[in-house]
Amino acid sequence: MARPQRLEFPGAIYHSTSRGNEQHDIFADGEDRAFFLDTLGRVARRFKWLVHAYCLMDNHYHLVIETLEGKLSIGMRQLNGIYTQHFNLRHELEGPVVHGRFKAVLLERDTFLLEMCRYVVLNPVRTRTVKVPEKYAWSSYRATAGLIVAPEFLDTEWVLRQFGKQKKTAERRYQEFILEGLGSASPWQHLRKQILLGSEEFVSAMAPLLGEAGRIREHQLRERRNKRPTLTQLFAKARDKMQRDDAIRLAHLTHLYSLNEIGQFVGLHFATVSKIANTVVEE
Repeated sequence: MARPQRLEFPGAIYHSTSRGNEQHDIFADGEDRAFFLDTLGRVARRFKWLVHAYCLMDNHYHLVIETLEGKLSIGMRQLNGIYTQHFNLRHELEGPVVHGRFKAVLLERDTFLLEMCRYVVLNPVRTRTVKVPEKYAWSSYRATAGLIVAPEFLDTEWVLRQFGKQKKTAERRYQEFILEGLGSASPWQHLRKQILLGSEEFVSAMAPLLGEAGRIREHQLRERRNKRPTLTQLFAKARDKMQRDDAIRLAHLTHLYSLNEIGQFVGLHFATVSKIANTVVEE
């Protein structure tokens, strides 16, 4: 089966997930999970994401994110890249930590955003990791329910607004809503075109864009590669390590030069180039 196209545009909402390579765990303990959430926060700030919900399981994670500037792939690339470097360095491993490219399903706000937020935080209960969602420390449930202070990157406003104007009332009703979902059917039965969850009108509107998105992206990639500056031009003003690192990120993330191409040009191992390219620089 051909892999599904990406639809990326400002204001798009996704359920996004990555799984461990060969089903291996990607989180060994709380320190790994805390690092991942810290990285998620930095990536969300840089690429203007609103994180509506999240859940970190042992061998995979779930995110429900709204991309204010349409920057899904580049953000996920950095999130997984930075975390892979951390995990391998801390546990003295090599190779991929997550399996292949991430998966993302485009959600319609009015029909499936709230349902997907519920689905995500109920993962630990469905897998019998815990009996009730408030017992699980590594999802957004407790913060949205008002049981702990929400991390800066988590946007609880939209979700709680669906349950009332008064925060305490909304938090209580949110908790009730989550528990009501324990016996409900999976939202995945409504998945269309491999990447769409929404009403028939939403699917009808988005489906024609899938083929168009692929054609447009292929054309854009060709154009960017044909018109991009040479590596010599990109590194011409790199007089120190900071400027060199900025040029590496520009070459890889913006102009699509491969890690090997950059590494051979600057005389660094591709793994070192990857580490530099995937470092989040706050803007």
